[in-house]
Amino acid sequence: MSWTLTAADLPDLARGATLLGTGGGGDPYIGQKLVERVLGAGSITVLDPDEIADDLFVIPTAQMGAPTVMIEKIPAGTEPTLALRTLEKHLGRTADATMPIECGGINSMIPLLVAAETGLPVVDADGMGRAFPELSMETFAVYGVHGSPLALAGERGETAIIDTGDDDRQMEWLARGVTIRLGGVSHIAEYAMTGADVRRTAIPRTLSMALALGRGIREAREQHRSPFEAIADVLSTTLYPHVRELFVGKVTDVERRTTDGFAKGRATITALDPDDDAALEVAFQNENLVARRDGELVAIVPDLICITDIESAEPITTEGLRYGQRVRVLGISTPDIMRTPGALAAFGPSAFGLADAFEPVERLRGADVRRLITL
Repeated sequence: MSWTLTAADLPDLARGATLLGTGGGGDPYIGQKLVERVLGAGSITVLDPDEIADDLFVIPTAQMGAPTVMIEKIPAGTEPTLALRTLEKHLGRTADATMPIECGGINSMIPLLVAAETGLPVVDADGMGRAFPELSMETFAVYGVHGSPLALAGERGETAIIDTGDDDRQMEWLARGVTIRLGGVSHIAEYAMTGADVRRTAIPRTLSMALALGRGIREAREQHRSPFEAIADVLSTTLYPHVRELFVGKVTDVERRTTDGFAKGRATITALDPDDDAALEVAFQNENLVARRDGELVAIVPDLICITDIESAEPITTEGLRYGQRVRVLGISTPDIMRTPGALAAFGPSAFGLADAFEPVERLRGADVRRLITL
């Protein structure tokens, strides 16, 4: 069922989308404030993908770049709508709706910013079901909708059109180069499609799931219940039903560098008990990709690896990781549409140069299959 979103929903939505972003997807506070500034007391219509017309013309919008740059290079706020209008002009057709390309603190918010500025509705779906670092890593592309032509906009009004036909990897490479030359951040409109395409290729209802997650975490805190139990409860009836506790400990080392337009690195988390020498290593490229406990695989892309505050369950992005943080690391299963051979070729372990084969988090021995503890 379609629904209405207001400014009061944004903090919960940002929190839940950041959790689903598995460390990436941009800064949630910046995204929230961008939308609040434009939306005010207004509202946004969010369309259920099962209810949209087959011929509805949807243009997804997003921010592109390294998360480490985004927290220092704040958007002007006009860029995503400029990218949308640029693509509309190029195509000679006006969008009926916009949509996220991924889950994330800022990239679940960018389409809402566009909606607040233009009055367009937003489709409750996206093309990653989490966040991935590259534009070609979309279920849209896996199932036959291509990203080109792509429109790109910068903070000073710069625009560009990139059209590589059905070569989405080349589109990503060129758009990444332009983004780097714009200072590491740009805003884009891409993967224009019909309503029928949305139903065939997108992960459904990720905005409403993010809102339910964020609200569940907040209400659990207010009621002095475990927010981790709330996460498991919310996800139990979705396409992400398996939640596993991977590790609890302290961040003792973070290696992070911004290179080639990405934030790359790894974090080491050690057990809180000084007599326990167990450690979890999480490698990331914008998003968390693989987690190993004492060298044993416990979760791997495309499943979600979510690092959260040990008590509050507040999600921590890869650019927000710091020495000394006490954290709880969760593994969350992804929908079946993200686990097919075609999907794994696009955004599974081999797409990131990892030698490991994909194993579902619910089947790995290193993940704690017990119900998450009540704090």
